[in-house]
Amino acid sequence: MKAAAKQVLLLLNLIRLWPTLLIIAFSGSDAPIRADIRRWCAILFHEEPAGFALLHRHMHLMVFFREYRNLVYLRLPFARAYRWMMPPLDSLHLDIPDLGPGCFIQHGFSTMVAVERIGANFWLNQQVSIGYSNDDDCPTIGNDVTVRPGAKIVGKLRIGDGATIGLNTVVTGNVPAGATVFGVPGRVIWRNRVDT
Repeated sequence: MKAAAKQVLLLLNLIRLWPTLLIIAFSGSDAPIRADIRRWCAILFHEEPAGFALLHRHMHLMVFFREYRNLVYLRLPFARAYRWMMPPLDSLHLDIPDLGPGCFIQHGFSTMVAVERIGANFWLNQQVSIGYSNDDDCPTIGNDVTVRPGAKIVGKLRIGDGATIGLNTVVTGNVPAGATVFGVPGRVIWRNRVDT
């Protein structure tokens, strides 16, 4: 889509974006959302926006990336009241009571995440299942963790800082910091040193 057409589309969608724009522009508790916008922009556009450019990029992400909408609605108060204006991705379900800043969701379709906590700079891909093994056992995920497509993480376990969960990997036990895990069941195939 040409740049001029995208700008027109953004202006036409301004009426649907006003609730999130107001909250981000005037809320004192919007730091995680601003960190999310910066991370998405660094990954997708190789830039670090600030000021008005940050709000402009938020508009762009809301219009063109439904996965981003899921993330914004998870973070913002009273999202159910206005999420109908710009519907999120239906097949992406996020049940994350404590989510660190800088979360990036790449192709989030057919994905379910139910955890106790996720740290900063989490990277999530499509067709991932993270969650309970019974009524109250769900994972805790550290900072700078990447979960690749098709991965399954189940049970009361901890994924350490800087870990990478590989394609279609099944994780049912703790993953050390800095580890790359691959296979069924998941095994550590590489381990980077992570300063804690």
